[in-house]
Parts: sequence; structure tokens; C-alpha cells
Amino acid sequence: MTPIAPGPTGLAADSTALAGSLVQSVDWLAIAPPTIAAVAALVCLVADLFLPERRKPLLGWLAVGGLALAALSLLPLLDGDRATFCLTADADVCSYTADSFALVIQFLVLGGALLTALLSISNVADLKLPAGEFWFLLLSSAAGAALLPASRDLATLVIALEVASLPAFALVGLRRGDRLSSEAALKFFLSSVTATAVMLLGVSFVYAATGSLHLSRIAGGLTHVDPRLDTLAQAGVVLTLVGFAFKTAAVPFHFWVPDTYVGAPVPVAAYLSVVGKAVGFSGLILVTVLAFPSYAEVWGPVIAVLAALTMTAGNAAALRQRPERAFSAVRLLAWSSVAQAGYLLVPIAAAGYGDSAKDVSHAVGSTVAYALMYAAVNLGAFAVAALVARTSPGNRLTDYRGLYATRPAAALALGFFLLCLAGLPPGVIGLFAKVTVFSAAVDAGLGWLAVVMAVNVVIALYYYLQWTAALFRAPAGETATAPTGEAALTRTGSRPLTAAIGLAAVLGVVLSGAPQLVLRFASGSLL
Repeated sequence: MTPIAPGPTGLAADSTALAGSLVQSVDWLAIAPPTIAAVAALVCLVADLFLPERRKPLLGWLAVGGLALAALSLLPLLDGDRATFCLTADADVCSYTADSFALVIQFLVLGGALLTALLSISNVADLKLPAGEFWFLLLSSAAGAALLPASRDLATLVIALEVASLPAFALVGLRRGDRLSSEAALKFFLSSVTATAVMLLGVSFVYAATGSLHLSRIAGGLTHVDPRLDTLAQAGVVLTLVGFAFKTAAVPFHFWVPDTYVGAPVPVAAYLSVVGKAVGFSGLILVTVLAFPSYAEVWGPVIAVLAALTMTAGNAAALRQRPERAFSAVRLLAWSSVAQAGYLLVPIAAAGYGDSAKDVSHAVGSTVAYALMYAAVNLGAFAVAALVARTSPGNRLTDYRGLYATRPAAALALGFFLLCLAGLPPGVIGLFAKVTVFSAAVDAGLGWLAVVMAVNVVIALYYYLQWTAALFRAPAGETATAPTGEAALTRTGSRPLTAAIGLAAVLGVVLSGAPQLVLRFASGSLL
């Protein structure tokens, strides 16, 4: 009798086939931007163990190099959409997609982190912050922020959001023994943890109602939810949006902003005002436009009301800032960032009223275009604030009076940044961004919101122009001679700080010269 060769049983064969179906290749080029930032963070942390104290500034330049390399890795991705970590049963459903929307936000995030790193090189030494920990936390947060816009399932989205947020808590409170820093970190931590808890509860409800975490499948699942789970699905959508409202500092979830910005080192406040907002808004766009389009009649009006309340509350609080109060300059920028968040919410609300994919894509592009403008000029304004803080640690608005007499280049740069934020020439990019947002509201039939925005833009002119005018007044009680050239900018500043101001100014001027390119670059479709 011939023996029968042993073969795999039916169960073993099925297991082998299943294991084989789960194996997939990773598109390393697609995930390069966040990966490079994460690797650079680890390199800085390990290098800190071996560098002597006098060589610690090298870590800052290592971080700058890592962020620059991460930003350059976006270039090969411009030729088309790439996706990875896809379902084997459906290759169109992926967890990571490097489409045009993701690339624009990643450029904003990594560029903002790069400018923040330049601002921080001298600040880390001045405040005697632990260099290794600072650069590791900054790069880790940037890696999470770069991952988020490419996330296409709720699990990856939440993880990316927390990777971006958790290091930021530590960055805010890194000044050991400083009461303001500790208080700011605690407020930021408590508000963010609350937002995350609410968001996770909403995500769990959405998953229970639809049976999926992928955004595209959630969108389909919400259109035919079991009637017994309809209330659960509605609660999940609302709670998820409330969690993102915390992250974007929308009213009434904005209370942590001014104290957090004041207590944090100025470069960290700049980072939170730009990269932190980019994270929150990109996440909000993804869940509303991709996951919850069937609930547009709910989230559209809600976001419109939030936009009106946020811009009004931010501008009203900015008007109340007393120039002689300690840290009034940073507080003004903080409340200004709350008002700017209101403007950023307007096109997202308009997307809820869009009749076609083209309308929604245009509305999303308006938000992204405004975010690009805001990132460049707001980082520039914070860079000048960091320069002034080196000689005036109180950073009062009165400290800026007569800045043109002592540092003309810095005064001209700050004046340009403030005019961009106000939407006045020569800040053409600011005017263009506001007109784009305004037109998105009008096209969506939100005439009342457009009127509220117009009134708030006029209100904001007062404090922006008041600060700009103070730069060119004679210094109180003294007659100053005006140094010229680069020495005026670098007399008390460092070369990295000067470079950050110069890069922001150049970017603002270039964008003002070709504003239509911004909208065309930002209007990549998500649909």
C-alpha cells in the first residue's frame, strides 16, 4: 500500500490563504513625510545623550534639516495620488492617502514646523530649556500633524491627532519652575483630554452604527443605518464634531487659548497657532466632507453658527486688550487667532450647502488657501514678537511703540504681517483670502454669515491698524536714531530668528504677487 503524503488540512489551508491575503506592500514614498519627521525626532533624542552641553545647539540645526528633508519628500508625490494600507478585499478603501489635499496640508504643517524650529534655536538657549527633549517633542508633534491629513480611517485620524497633541502639552510646560507655563500646560492638557474623550465616544458610536472605521465606508453606512441605531449614529456624529471644535478653538471651546499662548514660549505659541489649527481643521474637513456628507444639513448650519460666534468673540476680546498689560502683544495675537479660526470655519460651513462635488471642493480649497496665508503671516508676526521679547520680556503692546526707529526692518515686516491679517494692501494675499472665504459663503446662500464676517473684518481693522501705527510713532520720552540694514534686525536677535522673519516676509510677498496660484494649489478635490 502506497503511503499518502501528508498535506495541509482544510482549516490549515484556509489559514494560510487568509494570512497571505493580509500581506501587503507598504508605499514608503507615500508615507515618507511623517516618517522622516519621526526618524529625525528619534535621532535628536539619541544624539542628545552623546553631545556635550556646549554642542547642544547642533540639535536645533539637526531638527531643521530633518524638517526640510521631510518637506522635500513631498515633491515626488506631486505627480498623482498614492495610497497605502488598503483593504485586501477592496483596494479602493485605504487608511493612508497622499492626495492633493493631504500634500497641501503636509506642506503647511512641515513648513510651519520648520519656521518654528528656526524661531526656537535661540529661544531654547535663552530660556535654558532641555534641548534634547524640546526638539524631540517638536518633531514628534510635527510627525503626527503630517500624518493626520492623509488619514482616511477614524482610528488613524485619532492616533495622528494625539501624536500631534501630546508632545505639545509638554512643549507648553517645558519651562520648569515657571508658574505661567505650568498653568498653561494644565489648561491645555485638560481641555484637550476632554475633547479627545468626547471625540472617542463619538467615534465608538459611529463605528457601532456603521460597522466600519474607514471614512468612505462610514459615508455609505450612514445613508442606510438600522432605524434602531439612528439615534446612536446621530449622537456619534455630533460628539465627533464637538471634539474637533475643541481642537480648532471654536467658541465656546476656546477658553484655553489666551492663557496657553501666554504661558508657552513664544515659538511654541506660534506653532500652536498655525500647526495646531491646521491639524484641527484638516481633521474637521475629513470627517465632515468624507465621512458625514449625509448629515450635511445638520453640521452645515451648526458650523455656520460656530463660525459667527468664534470670529465675533475673538475680535471683541482682542479689542479689549490693554496695551500696558504684561504679555498683551501675545494675548492680542491669541485672540486674533480665535477670530481667524472663525473665518476658517466659514467655507467648511459652506461645504455643507454645496450641491455638487465641485462646490464642496471649491469650499474646501477656500479654507486651505486661507490657512496657507494665515500660516505664513501669523508665524511672521510671532517671529517679530520673539525678537522683541529678547529685550522686552513683558512683551507689551507699548514695547512696540517706535520699533521702526530702532529696528526698521522688523517694524516693516511686522507692519506687513498685520496688514495681511487685516486684509489690507500691500497685504494682497490677506485681502484675496478674505474675499475667497466671503465668496464661498455667498455662493452657498449664507448671506447672513457673509454680513457677520464683513462686520468682523471691519472691527479687526481697528486693533490691527492701531498696532501697525504704533510701530512708526516716536518712542515715548526719547529720541532714537535709526540703525539701518541687517544690523537693525539682528542687533539683539540671532541669525535663525532673522531667517524666520525673512522667510515669512518673502513668502507673504510672493503669495501677494500671485494669489490665484494659492487657490489653484489648494483646491485639490477630496471627492
